[in-house]
Amino acid sequence: MEETALGILGSLIASGRTADVYAWGADQVVKLYHDWFGLEDIQFEQRMAQAVQASGLCVPAVGEIIQVNGRDGLIYQRVDGSLMWEALARQPWRMISLAYRTAELHADLHGIVAPTDLPEQRRRLQRKIEQARALPEELRQRALAALDKLPAGDRICHGDFHPGNILLTGRGEVVIDWIDATRGNPLADLARTSILALGSAATAQVPQKAMKASLRLFHALYLRRYFRLRPGGYAEYRRWLPVVAAARLSENIPELEQWLVTQAIE
Repeated sequence: MEETALGILGSLIASGRTADVYAWGADQVVKLYHDWFGLEDIQFEQRMAQAVQASGLCVPAVGEIIQVNGRDGLIYQRVDGSLMWEALARQPWRMISLAYRTAELHADLHGIVAPTDLPEQRRRLQRKIEQARALPEELRQRALAALDKLPAGDRICHGDFHPGNILLTGRGEVVIDWIDATRGNPLADLARTSILALGSAATAQVPQKAMKASLRLFHALYLRRYFRLRPGGYAEYRRWLPVVAAARLSENIPELEQWLVTQAIE
């Protein structure tokens, strides 16, 4: 442990693309961001977390922005548990129940009207499509035209919903990492989860053949359960897939680019 002027920085809990998460005191964590992640982006994440928390969802409470050892950080309530993807790796026989539970959580989330201060999903998708360098111009214009014809919505959309953002705790599941939350169409949010899962299974993001097969099965089970809970809309969901694939190209993940361009064509 390392003591700072603000408190005690505990052990490293997790590392990600944008930040490292450390224990902070007895019942909190601090998310310390890498240098390239700007203060405005951290302030945006704080506002999003506050808005989602105000909606009544079971999410970690967000605290203040601090600086530790020259790094900007954001305080969160500590929630002890294991990520769902870790449970899947350890206990593959739970595949069906966890896939169904993922769908149930997503469907419940989409039943909630979003706070008005969440960003608009359509604007975010439009901006991502416009910024996607790997997207050929013809496909860019096609994706923007398709987006313009799809209906907007007013529901909470997570924007990055997958088993790596679901914590299994003694009190139930907790959905984490709300930085991409928007107010929008649930079927677009569903399509985002599909693009995440199917892209990983189709590319070098998941190298092992057995894991690829497991991921495809998990996705199929999840999708079937979701549409049983929220029937209708499958045709519209299919129309969202190429639009969401085009938007994901803005994230500049080299191993996914060829696959995403292919999906954006369909």
